[in-house]
Amino acid sequence: MKSFRKSLVLGSLLIFSMILSACGSATSLNEEPATEQKMEEMEGAKEGTGESMEGMEGMATTDDVPAELDTATTRMTEQGTYQVSITSNLDPVDINQIHSWTLYVETPEGQPVENAKIAVDGGMPQHDHGFPTSPQVTKELGDGEYLVEGVKFNMAGWWEMSFAITANGQSDSITFNIVLQ
Repeated sequence: MKSFRKSLVLGSLLIFSMILSACGSATSLNEEPATEQKMEEMEGAKEGTGESMEGMEGMATTDDVPAELDTATTRMTEQGTYQVSITSNLDPVDINQIHSWTLYVETPEGQPVENAKIAVDGGMPQHDHGFPTSPQVTKELGDGEYLVEGVKFNMAGWWEMSFAITANGQSDSITFNIVLQ
């Protein structure tokens, strides 16, 4: 029976990886393939109990973060239209707690950008999922500052927060990398 379950798990993983490859979501070259030990850990998980599978929780850790990852909190947008900075209103940033951030937008010359329309997106690139909440800009605070509310990180690791900014007929975007322990 154990051999049958192992074959079933291996076959399911093979089919799953073929589907991911067909969708263009194949694992990156930096990820380790599933090992026999991982397969046995997954196989040993209790079915139907709601318990997480041993060995699977925390698969992407802060050790998996690319070494060259830019975690600066002040940067130019992709096309150089705006200089943007982001600050958490919670220090330190806690996991599984909804909190807010302040986004500051200025021109390259240092003038605050007023009346901007800002869309918020993001998630965990290594897990291929978004935020567990729907963060959004809820208020313009003045002098180029905007309140971003509803941010929640539900696990440690590498997160991205992306902003699409439109003001005075100009649109640009920026993505900040945040690594949580």
